Amino acid sequence: MADERVTGGKSDQEIADEWAAAMAEDESAAGETSALTQQPRAAAASPDLDVILDIPVQISMEVGSTSITIRNLLQLNQGSVIELDRLAGEPLNVLVNGTLIAHGEVVVVNDKFGIRMTDVISPSERIKKLR
Repeated sequence: MADERVTGGKSDQEIADEWAAAMAEDESAAGETSALTQQPRAAAASPDLDVILDIPVQISMEVGSTSITIRNLLQLNQGSVIELDRLAGEPLNVLVNGTLIAHGEVVVVNDKFGIRMTDVISPSERIKKLR
């Protein structure tokens, strides 16, 4: 248990189990309604779900990563180039609070950078990664 974080008295495993149960309940409820008549989930949100819909989350895009020594880190200056573990043109990782949720590509929208989602990871796969 030395490596297991505890949040609010609950371990990561307990939190992941609660999310998995909630997702299973949500999927079973969605199965009872046909795909043609199903309302968007946000529009049909229960009062309990409304409580969390306005909680801000941190979304970030990861171009790549690498490991360097502190010696090399201290030698970095303007114009230095750091080689990343990705090839040019590979999709970026889209992370929400540090958890991978999608892959995407960089686009320009009104002279600002944006990201087009090319592959969104299913909720069940995200739950599996929490374990």
